[in-house]
Amino acid sequence: MSKFLNAEQQELTNEIAALLTDRGETVAVAEATAGGLVSAALLSVAGASRYYSGGGVVYTLKSRTALAGVDPAEYENYRGTTEQLLASLAEAMRQRLGSTWVIAESGMAGPTGGRSGAPPGRTVIGVAGPVARTAVFETGIDDRATNMVEFTTLALRYLRDAIREA
Repeated sequence: MSKFLNAEQQELTNEIAALLTDRGETVAVAEATAGGLVSAALLSVAGASRYYSGGGVVYTLKSRTALAGVDPAEYENYRGTTEQLLASLAEAMRQRLGSTWVIAESGMAGPTGGRSGAPPGRTVIGVAGPVARTAVFETGIDDRATNMVEFTTLALRYLRDAIREA
């Protein structure tokens, strides 16, 4: 077992890996504030190449258009990540990598809030694939590193639940 994941993250990652492998499905990641931790978690399982299509830390608007392929027009007058923008990011990455699923995340890790007035500890998480949905989560925490770990757990849980639902 990997040492950098907490027990819940290890359990979620192993379950996701088993579900995807059993179904012959793949997942890609478009993460921002989690900073690569979601991808690292998914890659921690031996045999990850059977289900992990790739991903990117799309922390900036430029990376979202260049790496994920989101139409730059979607970010005109940008004032923070909305559920609609995140759904678009997830679907763009899914199309770009030809993956069955994408888990996407973007938010405010802290210690301060965002230009839209969103508080630290707020993230938007979305799934694209056979089940598509987004949701806003708030941890109530302003510590950056703690939120990055929490956002990773939330994203893994959200992905696992969507896969189970399909």
